[in-house]
Amino acid sequence: MSIDAQNDRIFKALSATSRRAILDILKDQPRTTGELCACFPALDRCTVMQHLKVLEAADLVIVSREGRERWNHLNPLPIKQIHDRWIGPHAARAVELLGRLKEDMEGEA
Repeated sequence: MSIDAQNDRIFKALSATSRRAILDILKDQPRTTGELCACFPALDRCTVMQHLKVLEAADLVIVSREGRERWNHLNPLPIKQIHDRWIGPHAARAVELLGRLKEDMEGEA
């Protein structure tokens, strides 16, 4: 799969509020699918499973099975890669511009 196709999957997965909420829950520790379903009483089990399937396809969630339990683990690497490619460079540029603005303002004083 191309890097662009993988990025499209990641952004699609991150576009849904429920999926971002699932990732927020998983950031502290892995959870079983049952535990995740309990966190979303407004959603039925099938809907939560569909969201997990999208997250897994985007490689944002890694699944392991222990007996009958399905454990869902956050994979933070795709998010870091997005940060490194898009957010980091833009943030660095913004900080640089703010530094110049500060210097200009102090120079005028």
